[in-house]
Amino acid sequence: MRLPDHITMTTGEGGAVLLNGQTGRYFQINATAHLILTALLDGATPDQAAERLATTYPDAADRAQTDTTDLITHLTGIGLLIP
Repeated sequence: MRLPDHITMTTGEGGAVLLNGQTGRYFQINATAHLILTALLDGATPDQAAERLATTYPDAADRAQTDTTDLITHLTGIGLLIP
């Protein structure tokens, strides 16, 4: 997966900000979403990203797969992620 060419990501404390260079619109994501997105951009499959999330946040491991799928669906739907 990758970001569209007009999207830039800046990592910040507790997450990241995605900027749409075409519209000037910013999107803030929390640390959990940032972990998932970074894994995907580094070449991980959705299952591998969910596993990384479950390992990092074991108390929420039961939601890792759903959270990963939901994030991919949302970011793809609003044009911030290309599968």
